[in-house]
Amino acid sequence: MSQSKSFSISKQLVCEAYERVKANKGAAGVDGVSLEKFEERQEDNLYKLWNRMSSGSYFPSAVRLVEIPKADGGRRPLGIPTVADRVAQTVVKLVMEPELEKVFHEDSYGYRPRKSAVEVVGVVRKRCWRYNWMIDIDIKAFFDSLNHELMMKAVEWHTGEKWIMLYVERWLKAPVEYPDGTKGERKEGTPQGGVISPLLANLYLHYAFDMWMDREHKAIRFERYADDIVVHCVSEKQAKYLLMKIKGRMRACKLGLHPEKTKIVYCKDEYRPGNHENVRFDFLGYTFQQRGVRKRNGRIANGFCPAISARALRKINRTVRSWRIHLRSGWKLSEIAEAINSVVRGWLNFYGVYYRSRLSYSMHRLNGYLYRWLFRKYKRFRHGKWAKAKAWFRRICREKPGLFAHWKFGFKPTTG
Repeated sequence: MSQSKSFSISKQLVCEAYERVKANKGAAGVDGVSLEKFEERQEDNLYKLWNRMSSGSYFPSAVRLVEIPKADGGRRPLGIPTVADRVAQTVVKLVMEPELEKVFHEDSYGYRPRKSAVEVVGVVRKRCWRYNWMIDIDIKAFFDSLNHELMMKAVEWHTGEKWIMLYVERWLKAPVEYPDGTKGERKEGTPQGGVISPLLANLYLHYAFDMWMDREHKAIRFERYADDIVVHCVSEKQAKYLLMKIKGRMRACKLGLHPEKTKIVYCKDEYRPGNHENVRFDFLGYTFQQRGVRKRNGRIANGFCPAISARALRKINRTVRSWRIHLRSGWKLSEIAEAINSVVRGWLNFYGVYYRSRLSYSMHRLNGYLYRWLFRKYKRFRHGKWAKAKAWFRRICREKPGLFAHWKFGFKPTTG
């Protein structure tokens, strides 16, 4: 490392960061440079980035803003940094994340190594059996509201590296470029879509919520996945008191709770006297509510359990329909499988953990499109010759039982 450099940053670290960015893929930022174009001059581009970061002359470009549709009909702003900025953010993440992992709360699950969404769903499930009341907390516009001053205090507390503090502050303040080309100043928040944003979000809520709960309400159990939080209580009275305290804490940390999405839920199993306003809640694409469960003695009883939400099911059905499988008569069956398997496998590995039967309709609908593909591709199966079509698929399932991801989970086209 040259002695003229202000900061000691390893070239190897920059190269490692680039490999991670490359593996995650992603779109081009405001400069229009895609990963493919960046790779054409990879060595030069990475050297320039390292040189600027090491000398303190690195300034991020504006963040390209796009809006993606939300399940509730709204629009979610997504900020797309340039490839170079994503590499720079990954450099900081590689340095900070191992240190922050040592202090993060055990019940914080979002965007953390060796932690998963399906894992936290299971923890929520077990604790809902132990506690009859819970608070479903939704922080309103969290990523857009994150306070820069408080954020920088938390970063400074955990690193003595001046270059990390310098660049984090520059990323927080980097302007946003709107679709019409105009730019806007950012005084608060961190754009969803940035590599560093999830880590900063966890750090912010580590102090705004996790550590505050441990300090002020040590006996209360909770689970947090990014800004989605579930808090368990022993009574409605305790839940109301705690919700009031959490609202005050959020205000002190320059945040607010969504008035409609934040609610107290009664989640008792079995006998449930009286009427209650909220008896279900959604968390990470699962709906938790009373469902029939078979106990070890074979008896059917009511249990407060998760299953894929109606909203998540609708999204899956829209995606399956958008594939237009029945119109791809020029494709081989193996080509269709290759095109969709990774997505279908992801659905089943996550939503199929609890009450997999709720996925039956969507998976058999997918098989229906495969039948329609068969009728269109081969003349001998046309005019609704279902018996011959089922025999054909039966043979395919026997010869290649794992051809489609959902077949491995028991959703074969010859059943249902």
